[in-house]
Amino acid sequence: MRNDPRQYDELAHQWWDPRGHFVSLSWIARSRAEQIPNATRPGAVLVDVACGGGLLHPHLEGKGYTHVGVDLSEEGPKVARGHGVDHVVRGDINHIPLADGSADVVVAGQCLEHVADPYAVAVECCRILKPGGTFVLDTIADTALARLFIITIGENLPLPGMAPKGCHDHRLFVNPDRLAQACASAGVPLKLRGLFPSVLDFLGWFVYLRKEVRMRPVRATNVLYQAVGTKVA
Repeated sequence: MRNDPRQYDELAHQWWDPRGHFVSLSWIARSRAEQIPNATRPGAVLVDVACGGGLLHPHLEGKGYTHVGVDLSEEGPKVARGHGVDHVVRGDINHIPLADGSADVVVAGQCLEHVADPYAVAVECCRILKPGGTFVLDTIADTALARLFIITIGENLPLPGMAPKGCHDHRLFVNPDRLAQACASAGVPLKLRGLFPSVLDFLGWFVYLRKEVRMRPVRATNVLYQAVGTKVA
């Protein structure tokens, strides 16, 4: 079964494993955090949609946010709390259990490609964002090239750090133009860019010479891409 959410409970012990199935998510989390501005007021709230094991948290140090995670899995929130996330709400990201305009920042990392209607979930993220707030997301494009890299290669090569087999369903991959249109209709125009891991960093990580891999911004958005937007006041 592809895109089986039970995998995240079964593999919860690997969230912070530096050679485990989810290590690439930690690399992307660092890139995501670089797009998050520092808080402009005391008590500012950052909502981490589909927070998983809380991989974003260490990269928020010094930014001044209360870090609130939302996740549907049973084990992920436990791991996230154990790694410093301030509050974790167990809930369905299709219907985020938070009030309109309750977040100064919303992040949605590597989750839209796992839901039946990613555009509706993106609009739901915009709903909980305050006017003037920042929305940061990253996801996978609906292209044959993305299917090749993410599934054919990424789930089948017997290498450390690869996604678990069956983790992705290419039918759920997210069209960048449709995503931008959906968010713009919800008052959050997006700026998009592609992301790709540094090849030299990856080779260094593979032979244990580097602890992590930097994600490089690229112009092409046809595999992995990131978007940032500000909600219209």
